[in-house]
Amino acid sequence: MIRRISSGGEFEKTVGYCRAVVAGGFVHVAGTVGQGDDVVSQCRAALEIIEKALSEAGASFADVVRVNYYLPDAAEFEPCWPMLAETFGDNPPAATMIECGLIDPKYRIEIEVTALDPAAG
Repeated sequence: MIRRISSGGEFEKTVGYCRAVVAGGFVHVAGTVGQGDDVVSQCRAALEIIEKALSEAGASFADVVRVNYYLPDAAEFEPCWPMLAETFGDNPPAATMIECGLIDPKYRIEIEVTALDPAAG
């Protein structure tokens, strides 16, 4: 069974994706950017959007097993570390950080996660 979770964002229909897909025992959350003036505020906003999608899927950050961070400037990643360590706490996932271009230069970080689906357990 596949369950799709939409955030209702403007780009979901335009681009043809959804915020998260629950399938195969996992919750796959699409790459997520957040609004804000700097990388830290955007990171916080992206995590809030991801948390909502995970919650709608019946999961939480404690269930995340993989996270990918995408930043146009790797030097901006370090200011996010304390927030990320607090978010994942005692359940840190495997992680990768990739320096790359994002869809719009105003975005400083994009975060993508994969979590275990607790209902599949």
